[in-house]
Amino acid sequence: MHKWNRKHLLSIEELSREEILTVLQTAESFKDISLRPIKKSPVLRGKTIVLLFYEPSTRTSNSFSLAAKRLSADVVNISVNASSVQKGESLIDTAKNIEALKIHTIIIRHSRAGAPMILARHIDASVINAGDGYHEHPTQALLDMFTIKQRKGFFEGLKVTIVGDILHSRVARSNIWGLSKLGAEVTVCGPPTMIPVDIEAMGAKVSYNLKEAVADADVVNLLRVQFERESGVLFPSVREYAAMFSMDDEMEKYLKEDALIMHPGPINRGVEISSRMADGKRSVILEQVTNGLAVRMAVLYLISGEKEKTRKSSL
Repeated sequence: MHKWNRKHLLSIEELSREEILTVLQTAESFKDISLRPIKKSPVLRGKTIVLLFYEPSTRTSNSFSLAAKRLSADVVNISVNASSVQKGESLIDTAKNIEALKIHTIIIRHSRAGAPMILARHIDASVINAGDGYHEHPTQALLDMFTIKQRKGFFEGLKVTIVGDILHSRVARSNIWGLSKLGAEVTVCGPPTMIPVDIEAMGAKVSYNLKEAVADADVVNLLRVQFERESGVLFPSVREYAAMFSMDDEMEKYLKEDALIMHPGPINRGVEISSRMADGKRSVILEQVTNGLAVRMAVLYLISGEKEKTRKSSL
């Protein structure tokens, strides 16, 4: 296994190919824990993990919380709506007050891009980015890659199409960085108003035709339309979006026989994907949730475990 020497996990962009593979390889061993009668490992016993979420989350927060508990760590959930943040306390002051409790790792989700990086520069604890603005969502991309590896077994030359609101998607950015480093060919597809002008500089191809974009894809990753981020102003109507970019039953005939269907969740059924496709044989959506636990256990272990090893900052 390759060595991991990072103190923080802030983005996929900064990771090397070898570091990504280290996480994926480590996750394989932690996935086995979920198959045991007693689903516990003592590797983080005595460590305290804090979840600091400034945005709503179900999958990511619960996955990280359960991952930490499975590794025997103590877990503290900070409800921002019921904290001193509502009284005007800054992000750095909030984090320093939390750190004063002698914690080891802060997992942060924030609506502002760059918030985890700022935090990492001002505290001694490790920082894990659980999603920052439109920037990145590293562990979602890692669990997506882990799911692909489990199903396909390789990345070199694999064709992955990401469909939907690329402009607002931190998931898309992290996946493009990671998959490209592993040798996959990434295509993004969606309305022109939802495709960033600089996306090709990241190594992705662009298509505005769903049928063409999925025709030779080994994996199709469908993104949620983020109505809460005013994505709706970028297309005339939900019905029109679904007519052009939904993975509905009719689209199945354009897919390769062994193509995988992915979605980071939560699903808007009938918008990004039909119920039949979401629940069908090609879908690995629930596998992504299961694999997310193993990946986050791996990340927590690599970041928070083995204090005796020399680690370098990821900044």
